Amino acid sequence: MTPLAHGGSDMSTDDFDAALRELDLSDYPMAVFGPLPREGSPLPRAATAAYRRLARLLHPDRAPEGRTAEATRAFAKLTGLWSAYRDAAEGGLGLDEITLAAKRHTYHLRRGADPLASGDVADLHRARYRDGSAWREAVLKLPRSHHDNDLMNAEASALRRLRERVPEASRAFYPELVEQIRHRDAASGVERRGNVLTRLRGFHSLADVRRAYPDGIDPRDAAWMWRRLLVAVGGASRAGAVHGAVVPEHVLIHAEQHGLVLVDWCYSVTSNAEHTAPHIPAMVAHRKDLYPPEVLDRAPAVPATDIHMATRCIEYVTAGRLPRPLKAFARGCTLPLPQRRPSDGIRLLAELDGALERVFGPRRFRPFPMPATA
Repeated sequence: MTPLAHGGSDMSTDDFDAALRELDLSDYPMAVFGPLPREGSPLPRAATAAYRRLARLLHPDRAPEGRTAEATRAFAKLTGLWSAYRDAAEGGLGLDEITLAAKRHTYHLRRGADPLASGDVADLHRARYRDGSAWREAVLKLPRSHHDNDLMNAEASALRRLRERVPEASRAFYPELVEQIRHRDAASGVERRGNVLTRLRGFHSLADVRRAYPDGIDPRDAAWMWRRLLVAVGGASRAGAVHGAVVPEHVLIHAEQHGLVLVDWCYSVTSNAEHTAPHIPAMVAHRKDLYPPEVLDRAPAVPATDIHMATRCIEYVTAGRLPRPLKAFARGCTLPLPQRRPSDGIRLLAELDGALERVFGPRRFRPFPMPATA
């Protein structure tokens, strides 16, 4: 339902600017077009009228002179919101769902639902979107303050880099970014950046694991977690990224499948062979004891930073139960000077495998149960 274009510009600048402001403050389709109809009812006349009015005012062919680019962007947003509104109306989503229109997809969230989880700077909300004829589950990660937009941008940048540079076989160790969105609060006009991530199911953090096993897990069970964590940080460093916050809450494991995902890349920085990365921008306050000296001193981050923190995570989840040879191995990975620590997790994996075999014998699969209450 796109109105016919008129040749030439016949739009007053005031009307055009007013339409831009109206659209700029509206990220939800219902904020532009009004409430959704009851299931089975036709589109409200007021909604159709609102769309036609804005489409007439914002059509690129009618934009004031020199403002065609602005009109093109606004018109694209308008048509996305209108498409989302019609999808919601025709899909019978009801008045208890809201939608967010972004460049790639339109996301549906349950209005007023509690967050799926809350981290240091952001809340995670359940979301779904249509991908062709199929519905996909996702998580919208939205900071509580716009002052943390830079952290969300850092995560999006890191996840794009990992998707491009890490070998396909290792990409499962990292979250998948669907896209980054902008969310403008209708009341204040403040814009926040949000990251839409593929939803993970069946995973527990190492903090969950420690709560389930307060005396620490068997080091033989920690072995596969340690190995996968080294691959995760090692693959990231080879791609030029330092995670910077490898703490128990950010290491997720799938107990049955022995899977691992390193999440929350908001604190990440980039590095390469030519220069070191800048310092880690912030710390997880209640995990300061797991950080190496260079982070506390705001010195440049290096791959050895992540290796230190990954090792501390394994020490944390085993709660002092590591055998003496593995404690010595861990000490070598957590030396105060980053130059003296290992700096390549992939290479370090071979050394860890040798140490594990000397202590436990040949590697074998061990089921790892997580209590249902964890």
